[in-house]
Amino acid sequence: MDVAEIQRVGRGLDGYLAEFSDCFGRCDTESYLEVYVEGQNSDLQRKSAEPIALRAGIVPRTLQVFLGSARWDEQRMIDRVQEIVARDHSHPYAIGLIDETGSPKKGTHTACVQRQWNGNRGKVDNCVVSVHLGYTVGRFHSLLDGDLFLPESWANDWARRERVGIPEHVAHRSKPQIALAQIQRALRNGIRVAAWTFDEHYGQSYDFLDGLDALGQTYVAEVPCDFHGWAAAPKILYRATPQEMRKHGRTRRYPRLAKTAAKTSEVRNLLHHSPSFASQSWTPIHVKDGEKGPMVREVKVIAFRMQRDGLPTRPHWLIAARNPEVTRHTGVPNDVKFFVSNAPGGTPLEWLVYVAYSRWPIEQCFKEEKDELGFDHFEVRGWRSIHRHMALTQVSHLYLNKMREQLIAEEQAEEAAGVFPYRDSGDQRPTYPLESLTLNQIRAALAAWRRAWPLGRVGRQCLLEQAAWQISYTRNHNAAAKASHRKTTLEKLRTQGIDLTRIRSCIGSDFAL
Repeated sequence: MDVAEIQRVGRGLDGYLAEFSDCFGRCDTESYLEVYVEGQNSDLQRKSAEPIALRAGIVPRTLQVFLGSARWDEQRMIDRVQEIVARDHSHPYAIGLIDETGSPKKGTHTACVQRQWNGNRGKVDNCVVSVHLGYTVGRFHSLLDGDLFLPESWANDWARRERVGIPEHVAHRSKPQIALAQIQRALRNGIRVAAWTFDEHYGQSYDFLDGLDALGQTYVAEVPCDFHGWAAAPKILYRATPQEMRKHGRTRRYPRLAKTAAKTSEVRNLLHHSPSFASQSWTPIHVKDGEKGPMVREVKVIAFRMQRDGLPTRPHWLIAARNPEVTRHTGVPNDVKFFVSNAPGGTPLEWLVYVAYSRWPIEQCFKEEKDELGFDHFEVRGWRSIHRHMALTQVSHLYLNKMREQLIAEEQAEEAAGVFPYRDSGDQRPTYPLESLTLNQIRAALAAWRRAWPLGRVGRQCLLEQAAWQISYTRNHNAAAKASHRKTTLEKLRTQGIDLTRIRSCIGSDFAL
């Protein structure tokens, strides 16, 4: 990254924020949008309302009112985020993501806080949990929506609800119900994806899977090992036999399962005992190249029917996938995951596995928003204030990812043409190709631009050159680390007898951007 690119990052923010001007009824309220977004992108250690306000030289209470009682439409802001993503980043192989994250909090007065599972810390913790919709295509990823999960203990306590301003119409909903409503909203705003993927908490919900089917959405859902279904179609009776017609008693419902039909089985039992699985050998697939080198998974796939109202559904895909790396104690791979998909017949196995292992971008979104933008730094307690904070954080995050995507695309085009605009500024050409820009580096560039703006021409140039050098140095260091990780991973794969040139691969496919 050079000085000119840092200037582009800094100067582009005002035009981007102008797209959200219709979310505000007053220009003075709209001015706090820039204050909040700039504060989130600054170098502050704590990015709650008070430090952001003090940095901007305004009274902290002003930003607290902006988050709480000021009149502006945060729902329209979320709609606008989705419209921008649909307009600028649509792609036939985009993937939709669903996940939740926890924000640890002290006390009992913050809206929706209680002791509950916090996946971020991997334990039960006093926290606020929010359900989010994500979107990824190629290098681009972004959050599209976010809603607080309202526990039943809060939903039934009207005194606590009134204190934090939870609207009367908001009732307790399961996390899959929240996610399904978010998907419906995103579809209305023009978001289109090739498939949705999510973890087993959502995959085990039959109502959620049926809801996606009703919306015409394809999914590749991780399911728990005790998920039930049939590997072979059970026998179904569509009308009574002559013998049954002569019998007296209650009228039987048709169609129904025959008495001789096999019962549903857990998918882990199907893997070990079903002839459909037993007749296959594990197929290694090169899924993608991650931060620590190639990701390879061994998979098996069969036709699978779930149960609805006592009858089998149409055929789905059931995928069993495992890490080929053997465990130290057993000497065999045992990390098996199961996925169910409603993709049509003839869908390439590589595509199904690629979607199944594409949940990492939403985890990256959570990490970026928490580490860089202060997503979990909020100190407000109200229902609306927290939702507004989440919406503003999505606005900041989308801008950084848009700029990152643009700059990487330009750099790749320049490298393809044999032009290296910023690599020749040092005394020595980097040993490794520079690693792709990270969101942290884009945020650092924006913060450097804001620090340099009040300075004179010479001081500004010096500060921006220093920031550009630091970013380029960090990228080269990251590339060296990634190369080392890749070398280690390739050595492990070779010891397991896996040659990437001889196995099926998602790399190079149209969908692996």
